[in-house]
Amino acid sequence: MDKANDAIGALSHAPAPTLQPGQKTHGRGSHSNASGRYERFSRVLADDGWGVLDEDAPPRRTVVHKDASRTVITRNQSPDISFDRSINPYRGCEHGCIYCFARPTHAYLGLSPGLDFESVLYTKPHAAALLEEELRRKDYKVRPIALGTNTDPYQPLERTHKITRSILEVLSAYRHPATIVTKSNLVTRDIDILGPMAERGLVKVAISVTTLDRKLARRMEPRAPTPERRLEAIELLARAGIPTGVMVAPVIPALTDHEIEAILARAAEAGASAAGYIALRMPLEIKQLFREWLTEHYPDRGPHVIARMQDMRGGKDYDAAWGRRMVGSGEYAKQISQRFRVTARRLGLERPAMDLNCKLFKPPPRPGDQMALL
Repeated sequence: MDKANDAIGALSHAPAPTLQPGQKTHGRGSHSNASGRYERFSRVLADDGWGVLDEDAPPRRTVVHKDASRTVITRNQSPDISFDRSINPYRGCEHGCIYCFARPTHAYLGLSPGLDFESVLYTKPHAAALLEEELRRKDYKVRPIALGTNTDPYQPLERTHKITRSILEVLSAYRHPATIVTKSNLVTRDIDILGPMAERGLVKVAISVTTLDRKLARRMEPRAPTPERRLEAIELLARAGIPTGVMVAPVIPALTDHEIEAILARAAEAGASAAGYIALRMPLEIKQLFREWLTEHYPDRGPHVIARMQDMRGGKDYDAAWGRRMVGSGEYAKQISQRFRVTARRLGLERPAMDLNCKLFKPPPRPGDQMALL
């Protein structure tokens, strides 16, 4: 994470106390709210004599704050991913996916990667203006900008804040290439922008489909659109001429890995032209959050899921090594990779990555520049 580019305002919000074992939450992915790893103290609930800890936790409302970042493009040098820059319009994600690898980033804000991550959110209302400033720099070199690399650019907040749409308007106006990854069908709202960009070779979209099981999806991704809505989004985008792929991510051993072939088949039927996958990753606080979730929803299967996952990570919960962190290692990881490749090839989804057009970019004019006549 580029903390210089993603500097938050001086205000820090303390996380709410963690929940007690067995105390349930409603409509959220996480079952706890333990303090982040940088905090000096942890908070726990105490019984006041009225038996409140025997009751389910009250519904947790979403709180939204404004982010104070002064730049919007985050850069990386990771050899595991196909882009070197990205924009995240929001911090935290109300989709509440329990497995989300971005959860630990909330600890940088003094917040919990648990419930805080999905209920204490930050918007970047000036993202479009900041983007214009960065694009007009004399030393700026154009390469595709990725949207949706940390948190979903089309999470529920986007319906009203429309920050992602404002970013796309800037990218479209100056003919800058972009990629989008989302698990929301809200992306189809912006077909009026994405369609013309696609005609110029400036955009491609990937829809994340983790499972086709509605019940599992509701438990695992409580505020994300249903699997059916995501497949419909693939169909609508493809019909509009927008290159659209499917991301089977994450593949969770002994829980969703048996669905690889079915997800790819449904996506291909909907019009997907490419496919990719990522194996479950459990860095930092996610290892505990995911175990809590398994204990709550799949106590009989949980130990097997963890054992299989560790088989893919050299016996550990997580392996951060380049080349292994996205897909794992070992025989079980090899089996998943082979199954994915064979199925993707059979369905016509294993195609060379489409290069986006970087030659059409026109930098935003600087204040005082003479306007072009044509």
